[in-house]
Amino acid sequence: MMRTIRVQLGAASHDAHVGANILDELGNLARAAGLKPGSCAIVTDATVEKLYAARVEDALRKSGFAPVVISVPPGEASKSLAMLEQLYDRMTAAGLDRNSVVFALGGGVVGDLAGFAAATFLRGVPIVQVPTTVVAQVDSALGGKTAINHRHAKNLIGAFYQPQLIVADVATLATLPDREFREGLAEVIKYGAIMDAPMIGDLERDLDAILARNPALLEQVVARSLMHKAAVVGADEHESGLRKTLNFGHTVGHAIEASAGYGSYFHGEAVAIGMVAAARLSSKYAGFSADEASRLQRLIERAGLPTAMPSGWYSDDFLRALALDKKRTAGAIEFVLLDRIGHSLTRSLSFDDIMSSVS
Repeated sequence: MMRTIRVQLGAASHDAHVGANILDELGNLARAAGLKPGSCAIVTDATVEKLYAARVEDALRKSGFAPVVISVPPGEASKSLAMLEQLYDRMTAAGLDRNSVVFALGGGVVGDLAGFAAATFLRGVPIVQVPTTVVAQVDSALGGKTAINHRHAKNLIGAFYQPQLIVADVATLATLPDREFREGLAEVIKYGAIMDAPMIGDLERDLDAILARNPALLEQVVARSLMHKAAVVGADEHESGLRKTLNFGHTVGHAIEASAGYGSYFHGEAVAIGMVAAARLSSKYAGFSADEASRLQRLIERAGLPTAMPSGWYSDDFLRALALDKKRTAGAIEFVLLDRIGHSLTRSLSFDDIMSSVS
């Protein structure tokens, strides 16, 4: 069974398909989305390449595409200007033109890097997101955010650039290492926390089966998460209002990632810590009850995610990364808080307000 979520963005509207073992339909789905067969690039990382690149190549060739595989080292360090330049070199050498499609096969790093390369190569070529991690399937593949990191902050250089298609095969989650699988659940918990209180109850009930990677539950969780994100992105594509709520846990999380060195913490692990910090701030500034804050923290802990700030977190690098947060305005940071589980709001908090409640 394949579920399809329509991402409503006017001329940039596109489908997100979710199902088990749908990689083999990638070429057919791409053509059905109006993409032209011919030269194309599969951007992936060395780990995912060994697992799925040949299968994706075969699926594309059967539908008339002529793919070249471009592999990058796994990990956050690949979201760099140097790696971006290598992608441009490989795409040029492969003879890609304005109609050539870039298929981003992998997790959030590959999706961000390949998406930004597609957004800027020849002033924009089509991108198809083929996410293979929980984080990418439930969050980063949808929404059009593409970026690379800068030494001063995560995702400092980027563009909004919508994919033509998303194909999320939940069967690929079976090969994820346990730590990477669990980190993705932070983004799932986030959706429940900010906009779907019953989802938190469902996660509490089904978490053991989800951790055992029950395919039917994974398909349900991924599709439910994407439906929420599609609704938010459809209402606020460029993060001028509602979409900012999706940053719950991310302000502190991004600062942890940047200050600890990209790759020390997985994105979802840093977001998990950030959500607990945001819950603490929510109790102080938004009337979020201590009981609900504890409930949220227990679920995060049950998912096997960290909840405490890392040792030595208070550093110049952390302070600098927080100060560079993209949501800052006039010396304050627009911080996403909860007033109850399932409902979020934003408050403009000073740097001192945040720092006094984080530790």
